Amino acid sequence: MHHHRNIVLIGMPGAGKSTVGVVLAKSLGMQFIDTDLLIQERAGRMLQEILDTDGPDAFKRIEEETILSLHPRRAVIATGGSVVCSEAAMAHLKSAGVVVYLEIPYDEMVRRLKNITTRGILLLPGQSLREMYDERVLLYERYADLTVACSDEDLESVVENVIEAL
Repeated sequence: MHHHRNIVLIGMPGAGKSTVGVVLAKSLGMQFIDTDLLIQERAGRMLQEILDTDGPDAFKRIEEETILSLHPRRAVIATGGSVVCSEAAMAHLKSAGVVVYLEIPYDEMVRRLKNITTRGILLLPGQSLREMYDERVLLYERYADLTVACSDEDLESVVENVIEAL
């Protein structure tokens, strides 16, 4: 187990990165960082507001800047679902930790994202959820050091599975 290293959680919107991250950090005695919250702090606005007002490109830029400014040690980092769209951000995160992909099937993502309009989900103009899912799965798989299936698992089991995988 890499005790000085960070654990970076990636995955679809609704995969449970923030929820799992908090419990994982507690279990391992590490600090917890949620990059979506950092982006909101940095921008002084909600994610959805940034997307609506400034558009996806501006959002991606803020997300990338926020992540590149991070230099944590021994932290569990929950990332936004779109972080894998930035090569620079992912290279930075991978250099400082182990990347864990919390995997959920498409139908489960849709079920978990009951209120999609306010979730701050980065969809490109005209892009369907299905297209976003299919496109990102490839990126998550490319960047992941470990993959943990989270389908139909309760929170405690997912956390245990992540710790086991590490």
